[in-house]
Amino acid sequence: MNELQTTGFARYDYMKELAYDGIEKDYDALLKYFMDLPKDEYAVGLNRYRRYSRALVLPTSKTIEWLPNVERDGVELAAYFQGKFNPEHPGDYREFPAIDAEVLENKLLQKIIMADYEKTFWNEQDKIMPIHVGVHFVKLNVEEADDIAVSSPNSLHQDGEPFTFAHLIERYNVEGGTNAIGIPEVRHMLPEETKDGQLHDVFEITEPLESYGVNDKKVSHYVSPITRGPLDEAGRRSVILIDYQLTVVAEMEE
Repeated sequence: MNELQTTGFARYDYMKELAYDGIEKDYDALLKYFMDLPKDEYAVGLNRYRRYSRALVLPTSKTIEWLPNVERDGVELAAYFQGKFNPEHPGDYREFPAIDAEVLENKLLQKIIMADYEKTFWNEQDKIMPIHVGVHFVKLNVEEADDIAVSSPNSLHQDGEPFTFAHLIERYNVEGGTNAIGIPEVRHMLPEETKDGQLHDVFEITEPLESYGVNDKKVSHYVSPITRGPLDEAGRRSVILIDYQLTVVAEMEE
C-alpha cells in the first residue's frame, strides 16, 4: 500500500525516479515550451498562463491515446470541467488552448503520465476501464516588483478527480508558491485559517521534476500566490498538473 492510500499524499523526485538517457534534453524541450504559454483567459489580471490537453490511458496496453480538440477561430482548444469542485468556476466548462502535438509526444512527458498512472489505484471492476487523463501546463509569471500571480482556486480545495499530481518544471526568482496539504474539512479555507492538526504538511517544490501527488478523497491541497524574488527581473513558477479519473462514472441511487 503506497502513501497515496495511507496518508492521502506523497512526494517524489522524478528526475531520479525516471532517469534515462536523454532525460535532460526532453526536460529542456518542456522548459522551453513553457516560456511561451498563452495567458489564461479565465484569470484576468492574475498573471497565469496555461495550456491543457486530454488523453486516455489504456490499461491493457499501457498506452496513451490523446483525445481530439475543438477548433474555434483557428485555435485548438480542450474542454475542462470540474463540476462543483472549483469555487471560482462552479459548474462551468472552461476551454483552454491545447498543448501542441509535438510536445504531447515528448518522451519525458509520456513517462511522467505513466509513472503517475502506476501510482493510482482503482476498484477491481474499474481496472479494465480506460482512465481519463487531464494534462495542464500552468505558469505563474511576475514581471514587476509589485506583481502577484495566483493559482486557481486560491484556497485549500479538492479537485473532483480521484488523483492529481504536480511536477515542477521551473521555479525562478519568486517568493511564495508554498504548498499545503490539509484534511478535507478545511477546503475553501486558507492555511492560516486552519487549526493545529488540520494540515498534514507545508512545503515548497524547488528542483526540476520535484513532484507530489494527492488522493482527492483523503486530503485538500493548496499553493500560495507568488511574487517576484530578489533579482530585478521576471520571476516564474512552471508546473505540469496531471489528473486521473474514470471514463465512466455511474450515478447510483442510495
